[in-house]
Amino acid sequence: MKSIVVFCGSSEGYHESYREAAYGLGAMLAARNIRIIYGGAKVGLMGALAEAALDNGGEIIGVIPSFLRTTEVAHEGLTRLITVDTMHERKLKMHELSDGVITLPGGWGTMEELFEMLTWSQLGLHSKPIGLLNVNGYYDALKALTDNMVTEGFLNEFVNASLLINGSADDLITQMEAYTPLATPHLVTKQTT
Repeated sequence: MKSIVVFCGSSEGYHESYREAAYGLGAMLAARNIRIIYGGAKVGLMGALAEAALDNGGEIIGVIPSFLRTTEVAHEGLTRLITVDTMHERKLKMHELSDGVITLPGGWGTMEELFEMLTWSQLGLHSKPIGLLNVNGYYDALKALTDNMVTEGFLNEFVNASLLINGSADDLITQMEAYTPLATPHLVTKQTT
């Protein structure tokens, strides 16, 4: 993989381990010469990720909507900062620039970005690996929810298994490099009358 989009929170959370994981991921990707695409902010886990990439000589590209590009939010020291008009354009541009997706802990926005990429994969719109960096078990409850979606008949088991989850950034990258994309879209099923 040459470039990875990282979705993560604009907050740091209550545990230092979240910031440490974001910084560690940024440093590791920089050391592997993997370009980072992210939301363009200098705050929260996004800021820690960016600082790590820059501190370690990595390439990091931010994509930010114009309404968020203020001196308080946008990171002006990136390799490149792309301004777009809407949140929808932001996700599309991040997708276009990346070969894979890693999601760190975050809130509503992070979940929305993750689920859109998962949905696009399920529909066959892309074949990129999607991984969760499960810091401190943050995504254990989400894994339980997606397993329940399978149990209740709302998600195919092999689609669920395509979401890669690991507590180690190194191991997650290894999983992503070995990823085999879903063969065909699996959301729509043909119904007969």
